[in-house]
Parts: sequence; structure tokens; C-alpha cells
Amino acid sequence: MGTEQKFYGWKLVGALWVIYFLNMGFPLYAGAIINSYMLKDIVMDRATYGLGFTLCNLCTGGLSVVVALAVAKWEVRKTFLIGSFLLIVGALSMVYWASQPWHYLLGFGILMGSGMSFGCVVPATTTCTRWFTRFRGRAIAIVLTASGFGGLLGAPLINKFLALNGGDWRQAWLFVAIIAVVAGIITYLFVKERPEELGQVPDGTPAVNPVQKSAGQALHSKYDWTPSEVFRTRAFWLVLVGVIACKVPFFFFTAHGVLHAKGVGISPADAALLMGLYTMGGIPGRLIGGWLMDKMTSRYVFMLGLCCYIIGYLMEMYVSANSVILAYIAAIFIGAGFGWTFVVVNTIPGHYYGPKSFAKINGTFITASSVLSSPIGLIGGMLFDTYKSYTVAFWFCIATCVVGIIALLFAKMPQPPVVKPQAAAVHEL
Repeated sequence: MGTEQKFYGWKLVGALWVIYFLNMGFPLYAGAIINSYMLKDIVMDRATYGLGFTLCNLCTGGLSVVVALAVAKWEVRKTFLIGSFLLIVGALSMVYWASQPWHYLLGFGILMGSGMSFGCVVPATTTCTRWFTRFRGRAIAIVLTASGFGGLLGAPLINKFLALNGGDWRQAWLFVAIIAVVAGIITYLFVKERPEELGQVPDGTPAVNPVQKSAGQALHSKYDWTPSEVFRTRAFWLVLVGVIACKVPFFFFTAHGVLHAKGVGISPADAALLMGLYTMGGIPGRLIGGWLMDKMTSRYVFMLGLCCYIIGYLMEMYVSANSVILAYIAAIFIGAGFGWTFVVVNTIPGHYYGPKSFAKINGTFITASSVLSSPIGLIGGMLFDTYKSYTVAFWFCIATCVVGIIALLFAKMPQPPVVKPQAAAVHEL
């Protein structure tokens, strides 16, 4: 049996996929359905409801630097387990404690948002970056499709569960807590930190001669940047603008997509299916984006993904009770826009700056962008309360994408501060 057949990396990708599927797909996407039922018992305005998602998104992304430090101190497996523990505590607080708006903000917004931060993106993508170089984009893309499948399966499943049990949202959160326990068990059994621990190398085969030029090699740097060097490059700040453009439309639609659909007369069942299609759209978006990241210049892949967002939000402006199909198509495009760009966001730090500082750089990207983007949940609710329509918020999301595209036009791969022979092959296609 050859070395490639024994390579653990692709089995690890499968384990990471399941963990991500459980830790993100159910708490976030199914959570959007559960919380819409919760409103009958815990009365709050749209701004407060949106604030819960703002806090959740803020914690999910805003703690990424802390998560990166946890990865450096305790490694990936323990970081995942911390995430599972926080998700369990957050879900159980919604089951046994939540009775006022601030309970919802703490349990869902802070505890579960923190759990998703420790249990999802940073540890999963750091693991993939350690185990893969030539196939990094595809490996990360495969793992990140898990949340799309989680939403596709979780949102309609939870909605049907709630319909059968009379809308008892507390039982639904208990189910989410059990899901988090299963994710923790899988983490403990199957997550491996680095290929060297098993006597293997990234991709399962030795690296190609670094001085050999090829299209694939030119897509990623051979120089391992330090964080201080990274922050001095113009590309870091321009890409950060793109990362914000990836997050704003996603955060808004996750918080308000179901409420917008119901508000224009779409039935609860169709609104739940819409959320499932939204997450489903992220699956081909992630796969296409990941495949392109191994084939063409990163910033161009990023720009194409943002265009999917723009198309989807333009469609959203014409959605009504008589155009449910249009609502479905718009949701798929918005989901594809997020899936596509999110893969780029989590691959480009490794491509531009190397694997050594990946966790810190990616954590910084996610933290900064989440802090700046997550208020859109609150802002979107305030805009609706003011204008009794989401149209202004849709235009805001579109404008954010346009600004991101302009910034990425100038975000070329930076040259190393000290040019070494092997780094000379790095150039922009």
C-alpha cells in the first residue's frame, strides 16, 4: 500500500467536516429558526432580536485572536473541546434559564457565539493549513462545506421538530446541546495536530523542489512571515477590507433572512426552506472557491465571490409572497457568495504569508472583521424599525461588497522583506 493511501490528512478532513457540521450548522443556522419561535415567549423588538445575532457573530469572530492563542498554548484538540463545552453550557442555559431578553443575549449571543469561535473556523483551518500545501484550498473548502450541510439539514429539521412539538423551542435547544456533546467525542478520538506526529508530510508526499516554477507554486509564498512583518504590508489591510465585505452580507442575512421572508408573506415552512437553500448555496460556493484558490490568483477568486452577494441582494429587493422561487434563488446566491468568499478568507493568509503564523494572522483577520461587521445585525433591525422595510439594509450590503472589490483590486501578494532564492519564484500571476 503506497504512502498516499496511508496519508491521514484526508481522513482528518472528514473528521473536521463532521465537527464543523455539528458545532456551526446546528447552533447558528438551526438557531435562527429556534429563536424565531422563542419570540412568542420572550417578547422583544427586532433591534434586540438582531442584537443577539450581533453578539453571537461578534463572539464567533471577535474571539479568534484568543482562539489562536489557545491553539498555540493548548493545540487544536483542546481548543475544539473548549468550544464544545461552551456550546453545551450556552444551549442548556437557553433550555433551563432563558426567560428574559438579556438571558437570550447572554446564552445565545455570548456563550454560544464563544463556543462556535473555539469549536469551528480557526482550529479547523489551522489544522488543514498544517496538513496541506498544494491542496490547501480544496481541503479547507471541503471542511467549510460542513456548515452549509448543517444549515441545509438542520434548519428544516428543527422547524419540523418545532411544528410537531407545538413550538417548544427549549426542547430544540436541548437537542443542540446533545449535538455539541457528540462533536466533543469525535474531536477527542480523531483530531491529530500535525502530519509529523504520524511520521508523514503535508499533502502525503514530499514537497516539490522549491526553486521549480509552476502555476501552482506561484499561488502561495515560500517565505514564512512573522506577524509583525505581515502587519506592515499593504496587502494585509486591503484584504481585511475584503474580509469585512465577506462578513457584513452574511451576518445580516443570517439574522434577518427568515424575518424578511415572513414579513413579505412567505410561510414559515417556506422561510425555513429558504434558510436551508441559503446554506446549501454555500456548499458549491465553497467547493468552487476552494478549487479556484489552488488554480488562480487569490484576490481574483475573492472578487468573483463578492459578485454572487451583489446578485443575490439585488434579487431580494423584488421578493414577495408571489415570488417564492425568486426568494429561493436569491438565498442560494447569497449563500454561495458567503461560501465562496469564506474559503478565500481562510486560505489567503496561508497563501500570502505561509503556515507558521497562520493561526495568528487568520485569527486577526477574523477578529477585526467580526468586530467591524457584526453590528449589522443590530443596524439591520434598527433600519427595519425605522423604515418598516429591509431595502436600505440590502443596499448597504451591496455597497459593502463594491468597496471590498475595489480594495482587492490592489491587494497583490506581498514580496518578502528579505528576498531569498526560493522566494524569488513568488510572483503575481
